Amino acid sequence: MAKYTAIGGQALIEGIMMKSPEKTAMAVRKPDKTIDISYIEDKSLRKKYAFFRLPIIRGIVAYIESMITGYGAMMKSADISGFTDIDDEEESEKLSEKKKNAIISIVMVIGTVLGVAISVALFMYLPRLAVGGLRKLFDTDFDPILRSSMEQFIKLAVFVGYMFAVSYMKDMKRIFMYHGAEHKTIFCYEKGLPLTVENVRKQSRFHPRCGTSFLILMILVSIIFSTVVQIIFPSVYDIRWLWVVVKILLIPIICGAGFEILRICGKYDNIITKILSAPGLWMQRITTKNPEDDMIEIAIAALRACEPENPDVDRSIDKEETVIEEEPKSDDI
Repeated sequence: MAKYTAIGGQALIEGIMMKSPEKTAMAVRKPDKTIDISYIEDKSLRKKYAFFRLPIIRGIVAYIESMITGYGAMMKSADISGFTDIDDEEESEKLSEKKKNAIISIVMVIGTVLGVAISVALFMYLPRLAVGGLRKLFDTDFDPILRSSMEQFIKLAVFVGYMFAVSYMKDMKRIFMYHGAEHKTIFCYEKGLPLTVENVRKQSRFHPRCGTSFLILMILVSIIFSTVVQIIFPSVYDIRWLWVVVKILLIPIICGAGFEILRICGKYDNIITKILSAPGLWMQRITTKNPEDDMIEIAIAALRACEPENPDVDRSIDKEETVIEEEPKSDDI
């Protein structure tokens, strides 16, 4: 029997994190091929304070919380799976456990800083630079709506191209396969079928509540906000660095608005919500891959570990928790 579920998750390194209204669990394949199950403490501000459950605000908070939880789970999965182990045994023997952890932390921090810098350059500065070049090429000044649309189209093209390129990386391809296992398992659970590898394997890997849809919605919503800012403050656009700063400051508001739209898409099934969900479903052809059976086993283990003891909690939970991915990332998402 089909049922609504608020359970969502995130693909990790050789594992999957699943979150239900009651608990958050992650299952990771260890080097010895056994499955490690661990739980993550839920410190959501939305559950503690009513203010953080207000429209728009809840979307901003959800985005920040999911980034923190998702990053922590990703680092933990890398450690459990042996991904961060030093391959050279001689070098490994020379380094103490404390030094190895310090090196890993430094590498992760550097990688994060570089990732943020590249994201700003590719998705904020490059589109603005490209539109500026087109203005000079055609010797004309585009109106704010056209400028915003052009910028976001370039940003979308860069994003799709970036995701398509990283999908061919060995490690990212495996994460995308775990992403597919996550979707298939949740579909199986929603249909009320027994959680077996065979049943899960038959399900679709394209899920309408995927965090990929959130990323696409953010790009579409940003067209509206960028246009409004350009109409109110037309001179800001001509100062490149200031425009990039403005776009960064708009991110929380855009996240909040995108969250509300995705929440509406989770509540209703009509032609409008289908149109809004379509780009995200299309993107999942890149961000999800058909999983191997051992990956499906991980997804089943993670879902069983977080499955609510009281089914009514899952059915009655407000649909603000309906995003499958915890973090819209270059991951996951």
